[in-house]
Amino acid sequence: MTHELLTIGRISVDIYPNDIGVDLEDVTSFGKYLGGSPSNVAVAAARHGRRTAVISRTGDDAFGKYLHRELRKFNVDDSYVTSVKEWPTAVTFCAIKPPEDFPLYFYGRFPTAPDLQIKAEELDLDAIRDAGIFWSTVTGLCQEPSRTAHIKAHEARPRTGLKPGQFTILDLDYRPMFWASEEEAREQVAKILPHVSVAIGNDKECAVAVGEGTPDEQADRLLAAGVEIAVVKLGPEGVMAKTRTERIVSAPVPVETVNGLGAGDSFGGAFCHGLLSGWPLAQVLDFANAAGALVASRLSCADAMPTPEEVTGLLAERGRLAPGSYATEGATL
Repeated sequence: MTHELLTIGRISVDIYPNDIGVDLEDVTSFGKYLGGSPSNVAVAAARHGRRTAVISRTGDDAFGKYLHRELRKFNVDDSYVTSVKEWPTAVTFCAIKPPEDFPLYFYGRFPTAPDLQIKAEELDLDAIRDAGIFWSTVTGLCQEPSRTAHIKAHEARPRTGLKPGQFTILDLDYRPMFWASEEEAREQVAKILPHVSVAIGNDKECAVAVGEGTPDEQADRLLAAGVEIAVVKLGPEGVMAKTRTERIVSAPVPVETVNGLGAGDSFGGAFCHGLLSGWPLAQVLDFANAAGALVASRLSCADAMPTPEEVTGLLAERGRLAPGSYATEGATL
């Protein structure tokens, strides 16, 4: 089976409090969920009917079994997710203090985590080459052997070899606790950008990748590096996408924020769905923007990923045009 979306990298158990608006030390009960940005993106795209899979690693433990079960529940192919005996499955705690305070606490990731133990020789390069979209993150470059595996995966899928309708996406997901310095991260990003057709990040992440500047300057630098679509998230001002021939800004979709942590992953999965559907970039951006807003209005990440009907319903409620068709017909793969 050719995957419409194949992601690589982080997977974890997210432990979210049932008590909203209090510090972590005051939380009395928690719920557990599938987490890890590339895994959430695969779930988000699967909610839109896409054939998705994740390349990752868990511990050989009960939490690892739980993550396999959750991936299957969400119709994500888990055949490239295997266990590492030496390290426990990573766990991420969060405090939820809307509208803007959602601190993350990573456990089981230092000195390393199972998903940073992906080895280059273990990769199915044919599956990576054939996927409609291959999605990776900057976090996957922070440590060996994951770094070499990511580079090999991208080298097996050169941008000049992509077929019409294929995309290689780099999520500029920069988390400072995993890096010695921003300069180290920028050096590693520079090795991947030549293979990437789409780059997505916020102001800080773009600054780490290509230097400080205005959103337009950062997008232009990403385009100069060879990227075909540069997506710069503008915070309360929405999101901008820029190509060599167009510049589009999608205004924010107002919602009451409950937990902002999964919004970017929902955006990513919906963005992939729109690209695979062949929609105009402006429609892709609006659809992804609304999908992200929906998850920000909900508690969890993976479990909160919206269906196409929910996304188009929110756009309609806000008086905004939805894509002409949100079904998978007309998809390129």
